[in-house]
Amino acid sequence: MAHYVGAIDQGTTSTRFIVFDRGGSIVSVAQKEHAQIYPEPGHVEHDPLEIWGNTLAVIEEALAKKGLKPTDLAAIGITNQRETTLIWDKATGKPLYNALVWQDTRVDPLVAEFAKEGGPDRLRDKTGLPLTSYFSGLKLRWLLDNVPGARQKAEAGEVLFGTIDTWLVWNLTGGRCHITDVTNASRTQLMDLRKLAWDDEILNLFTIPAACLPTIVSSSEIYGEAIGLLKGVPIAGILGDQQAALVGQACFQPGEAKNTYGTGCFMLMNTGETPYPSTCGLLTTVAYRFGQKKTVYALEGSIAIAGALVQWLRDNLGLIAASTDIEPLARSVENNGGVTIIPAFSGLYAPHWNAGARGLIGGLTRFANKGHIARAALEATAFQTREVLDAMTKDTGIGVKELRTDGGMVVNELLMQFQADILDVPVVRPKVIETTALGSAYAAGLATGFWAGTDELVSNWAVDKRWKPSFDTATRERLYAHWCKVVERSLDWN
Repeated sequence: MAHYVGAIDQGTTSTRFIVFDRGGSIVSVAQKEHAQIYPEPGHVEHDPLEIWGNTLAVIEEALAKKGLKPTDLAAIGITNQRETTLIWDKATGKPLYNALVWQDTRVDPLVAEFAKEGGPDRLRDKTGLPLTSYFSGLKLRWLLDNVPGARQKAEAGEVLFGTIDTWLVWNLTGGRCHITDVTNASRTQLMDLRKLAWDDEILNLFTIPAACLPTIVSSSEIYGEAIGLLKGVPIAGILGDQQAALVGQACFQPGEAKNTYGTGCFMLMNTGETPYPSTCGLLTTVAYRFGQKKTVYALEGSIAIAGALVQWLRDNLGLIAASTDIEPLARSVENNGGVTIIPAFSGLYAPHWNAGARGLIGGLTRFANKGHIARAALEATAFQTREVLDAMTKDTGIGVKELRTDGGMVVNELLMQFQADILDVPVVRPKVIETTALGSAYAAGLATGFWAGTDELVSNWAVDKRWKPSFDTATRERLYAHWCKVVERSLDWN
């Protein structure tokens, strides 16, 4: 009898395979980084074949560590970096171009072109999304227009489009399944949020041939069986990474929210069974759909640069040798010394959606040192999160009672305490912080009966540490007002 569920967690910088037991605890894990390709400013690419090769490598390693066989797994779930876009030849399985990463901004001219008529929100009612370079639809349009022969082959159904979930399932099943789940489809800007179907009007507007698109499926059902390393194991769960974290955090009730601190920073609030329109710069998105039951929606605040700012201090400035050095360096000073960092390396996402914003370090004096810069870098993530939470409260009228956190940065206790202080809301870290992988495992386990229902998943969730706010109101609002002033100076830089 299978005692475990496996999860492929394909992220922006690495791929992992994690095996979970029935209690949601990690049994085995393997991880491998892939190259970040920057052909020119604003262009960010990944090699799809490297990602697929790494996926096979981490599956093999994680199973071997504990002597596991495919028969030990009840199911496989997949979670992925969402808007990253690729096309490949249906017959050969070879990509026609590198994947365009969600951070890539090369379609900014297309965004401006389509925004001329109806403005940046012309598609928001149907898709929940503003026109921006972030989403997959215009990335696909760029590939079809710029890769020789791609458009003609796509129209004939000879070239397939997918986000990374689609690419992995297609390879895992030997090309038998060309699918994407509703959460990933909701990030293409090509799907009608209410009908959960590709929208013909938007396809015509973007000149996207329907023949290249995957079939939209739910987040939790048996899609097919794997071949090769995982031969015979049902592939039964797909969730975009941030929706997977919401599920992994057991946020199944409206008003429950989580924030994932990774390369970027992504806050999602469960808003129930109705798409909630935003007037405050947030995204309306599908949270999950388990089987053919109800569809649950979420509001999302997407922040482009969080952990990536720490990486920049490490790799570009040489300020630290390892990412973990940021906390002790930041603790070497009592405060930020007047330094503020706006990490608008590729514009600002929620709630501003300002593609012309550029990063800046403000408030520098001769007093400032690298400790102040390190502290300001951590605070930048917390301040951006405050902007998003304020927008959620304005949109919904719901005050969040606590913020559940996950992702690589939650081990940074200085950041977590400052986050609670600047939000005036308790911040909670769960015992299992790999909630993205866990969420996709839960989706797969629900589809195969490994877990009986969401009540069992809620009972698995447990608190590791809770941070309570310590700032007085005057201090909190003074610091936040200063942040907002500096943000204004970063907007419309070019």
